[in-house]
This record gives sequence, C-alpha cells and structure tokens, in this order.
Amino acid sequence: MRILGIDPGLQTTGFGVIDADGPRLSYVASGTIRTNAVASGQLPQRLKIIFDGVREVVARYQPKCAAVEIVFVNVNPQSTLLLGQARGAALTSLVSCDLEVAEYTALQMKKAVVGHGRASKSQVQLMVQRLLALPGLPGTDAADALGIAIMHAHAGASFAAMAKSTTLTRRTHAQFGGGRTY
Repeated sequence: MRILGIDPGLQTTGFGVIDADGPRLSYVASGTIRTNAVASGQLPQRLKIIFDGVREVVARYQPKCAAVEIVFVNVNPQSTLLLGQARGAALTSLVSCDLEVAEYTALQMKKAVVGHGRASKSQVQLMVQRLLALPGLPGTDAADALGIAIMHAHAGASFAAMAKSTTLTRRTHAQFGGGRTY
C-alpha cells in the first residue's frame, strides 16, 4: 500500500511517500511545499500553494491513503490559527482527491518511530533514515512527514480494526447527581 504523510506548515509543508508491504517499508519520495515566494500577508495565496502542491504530489505518486499530523496549540494563538489553516488546506486537498485520511499527533509519531514521544527533530531524522534505508538524512519537515506515513503503516490497520469492532454507545455516569450522558 502506498501511503502519503503530510507535516503541515504555513511556510513549509513536508510530504513523504512510502510503500508498505506488511512490516516491510520502502521509500518512494519526500520533499517540501514552500510558500515563501508569496508575501507573508497574502494568506489565501499561500493556502492555494499548499492545496495545489498536495494535489500535485497525489497526482504524481498515486497514494492509496494519507496521514496528516494533528496540530496543537502553540504559545502564540495567532501562529496556531495560521497553522490550522495550512493544515485545513492540506486536508481539503487530500479529501478532494478522494483519499482516506488518518490523523496522528506528533507525540504518537515520535513514539512509534523513535520510541519516545519527546524525541528531537534530529532523532526523528536519524530513525527515518534507518527505517527506510536512506543514503542521507531527510530534511526535518520531510522526515516528520515520512514519520507520519511510517506511523500509519504500523498503526493504521490496528486502529481501523479497533474502530470496526467497537461501537460507540451512550453512557451515563454519576447517576446520583442526575448523571451526564454522552
């Protein structure tokens, strides 16, 4: 199965494409989509570059599914909002190509690839290089994207099986005080 991993960013969006045959992984391609040719104040044009870039990657490498990193709140709320919009452009692009999209946190990816969730960027780069037998280190954004694809290759089938076998049911807790239903 060919998997596309995306590490969204407003200035640089990383992508990584791998083939997964059971536990065997092989590198196909990786790189970045850069928006710095457009002025930082032109957000719609930057989002279009991300959208078009992701569509171009999908057209070129024909993945069967995609995995995208989930963005969390940063110290600066404005940066978080901008990053969320870049992520939205990438997600919309993938869905418009009729790809099934999985989402993972950076913590999940680092734990799956390196072995602990607080791994540094350089540790992710080294492990991605080893796992995919690359001749050199991938760039940081491409390494994160490849890590997301590796994470999906290893865990995606397990998560899909759990989702199929478990149905969500309403539960009531704290009956004494009227309880909460969710």
